[in-house]
Amino acid sequence: MDLTQRHIENITPGLQRPIGVFDSGYGGLTILKSFRELMPEYDYIYLGDNARSPYGNHSFDTIYEYTLQGVDYLFAQGCKLVILACNTASARALRTIQQVDLRQSQDPTRRVLGVIRPTVEHLSQITETGQVGLFATLATVRSGSYQIEAEKYAPGVTLTQQAPQMWVSLVENGEVGDNAGVNYFVQKEVDELMKRAPEIDAIQLACTHYPLLRERIEAAVPPGVCVYGQGAIVAESLRDYLRRHPEMERRLSKGGKTHFLTTERGEHFSALAGRFLGYPIEDQQVNQIKLF
Repeated sequence: MDLTQRHIENITPGLQRPIGVFDSGYGGLTILKSFRELMPEYDYIYLGDNARSPYGNHSFDTIYEYTLQGVDYLFAQGCKLVILACNTASARALRTIQQVDLRQSQDPTRRVLGVIRPTVEHLSQITETGQVGLFATLATVRSGSYQIEAEKYAPGVTLTQQAPQMWVSLVENGEVGDNAGVNYFVQKEVDELMKRAPEIDAIQLACTHYPLLRERIEAAVPPGVCVYGQGAIVAESLRDYLRRHPEMERRLSKGGKTHFLTTERGEHFSALAGRFLGYPIEDQQVNQIKLF
């Protein structure tokens, strides 16, 4: 029985049909930020399963279970469209949710989208050599999702994937500035990637935490290599999706409001979320919930 089959209190009554944005933690806030910059007219609910983060340490089945719980909760809050703003969840759970759970849903108008396909569709536009480096979490790399999607949507691109060991920890601890420790761990990963594929002329960041290290990464790459985040790419893809699906666009409420849900303490979430958004959020915009 999914969560929508039992009573869940609507704790955001002011938002009638918002766009749901789900992430295992904080990184998806960088995607939400781009959504709000490009499409400020829509209402949004962000749900971070921070209490069980990071998802990359869990099994395939557990990631799917956790992600489905989050998606169902957002559906219960009135969302018709949910974006998995998490590469790990997109890699490990999206396909099953789309092909199994949505088809069995009592509401055929619901949709769930991820961040991998729009990112891959953009790859051929950012490289001249056809060689692209991809920094992602170990769970995302092991899933093979980027390689599978690249074969379909960017067939002329050769991907070289790498999973930095320390970058997520650096970001979540606020260590993103220009200092010797951060620069060492960033340069180490960049050098290893370029050693493996010297013809790389573009690097795609495929973890939503990594944009906070973008300046450090750009300082570490060789001349002529460009670094790309996901936020603007996914936001433009969502806007295009809504243009192509006016029936969905009409279902979405447009009050320009955003509310945040977290599975950890609300005040803790509020304190850390500003690092990813680039601006503070008010405590009254945040509710602590239980998914489990």
